[in-house]
Amino acid sequence: MRLFFSQEIPPFERVLLVESGTRALMDDFLPKLARDTNPNIRVDLVTCYQGQPRGFEELGIYHYDIADYATPASRQQLLQLLRHNKYDLIGIMCTEHPIMTKWKWMLAARVPAKLFIINENLDFFLVDYSNWKVMFEFMLVRVGLYGSSAASTIARALLTPFTLLYLLLYAMVIHLRRKVRAI
Repeated sequence: MRLFFSQEIPPFERVLLVESGTRALMDDFLPKLARDTNPNIRVDLVTCYQGQPRGFEELGIYHYDIADYATPASRQQLLQLLRHNKYDLIGIMCTEHPIMTKWKWMLAARVPAKLFIINENLDFFLVDYSNWKVMFEFMLVRVGLYGSSAASTIARALLTPFTLLYLLLYAMVIHLRRKVRAI
């Protein structure tokens, strides 16, 4: 991940996408990306799905299937190859589906490109210090601390120790009763 402390927006010419959501999302995102940024965009894809998403044929996209990189040595080769490709941007899908979680964060950290995050609504934002409010709100939504669910999440977190204490005391009383009756 580079250019975190810069508001510079690299050209959307050479982009690496990490498909860590459902295939349908990527099918819909590619035309949107080409339409909203650069119609001559060159996109490569890291995926766990077989085959290419819709719309990839027109863009001439190369895709890397992570099943082909199962050993540590082959993963290192893939990482070197992706570094060698000199991408301007790397986009990762952060949806409610925990697909390729370790892969997407490893690639975001190790591929020298500006990071952008895509949500399940196909909106995306650049990860840099100027977008800290958007990133913070995004994280709050992901952990359930945003909107009407925030109060119930906080209440559950605060009540968990008391619930465990009650269950332990109850188990202790039941076992003590058995011991007393056995005497």
